[in-house]
Amino acid sequence: MNSITRTFAAIAMAATVAFSGVGVATAAPLAPTQSVSVIAAKKAPAITINKISNKTVKGSAKATIKPSVKAAKGVKVTKKLLTVKQGKKTVAKNKASVALKAGTYKVTTTVNYTVSKKKLKVSKTQTLVIKKAAVKKSWAAPKGKNCPAGFPVKGNKTGSNNEWKYHVKGGQFYDRTIPEQCFKTTSDARKAGYRASKR
Repeated sequence: MNSITRTFAAIAMAATVAFSGVGVATAAPLAPTQSVSVIAAKKAPAITINKISNKTVKGSAKATIKPSVKAAKGVKVTKKLLTVKQGKKTVAKNKASVALKAGTYKVTTTVNYTVSKKKLKVSKTQTLVIKKAAVKKSWAAPKGKNCPAGFPVKGNKTGSNNEWKYHVKGGQFYDRTIPEQCFKTTSDARKAGYRASKR
C-alpha cells in the first residue's frame, strides 16, 4: 500500500513541475573557436646586389662601372669585384671598377662577406648596355644654291682654307653663293674651318 502511495506522489510531483512551466536547464552551445594564423616576417637577405644601370657615352668615351651592393645589419663586406664579358671574350676579371666603351656586356658582381665570423660569398650576373649618344648633325648637304630648312648658313670653299667663307642671309653674296656645306649656326661654320664673309 505504501509503495502505491509513493508512486502516485511521484507522478503528482512530475505533473506539477510540467504544468508550472519550469524547464530543465540545458547548457548553451559553445561558439566556434576562431583560429589566428601568424605570418613570420620575411628575413632580409644578408647581401643585396643591385643592378648596375645602363649608360650612355659620347663618341669613343668610356663609362666606368662599379659594384652596387647593400649589406644587412651585422654583415661585413670584405670584397666586391666585377667580371665583365663581351660575347666569349673576358674584358675584365675581378676588378673593383671597369671602364667600358659602347656595347653589350655580361657583368658578374661577386661579393665576399662575413656574418658572425663566418666567411661567405655571393654573386649575380646581369646584362649591361652602354649606348653611344646620338651625334647632333651640325651641317647638311646643299641643294644647288639653296640650303635645306634649319641649315641657313652657306659655307663656300674657294681656294685654300684661308678662303673658306660662310655667308648669312642678308649678306651681299648670300643669294648668288653656291655652298659646299650648309650649317645650323655661324659657330658650326667656324668650327668647320670657315670664316665670315666681309660682305
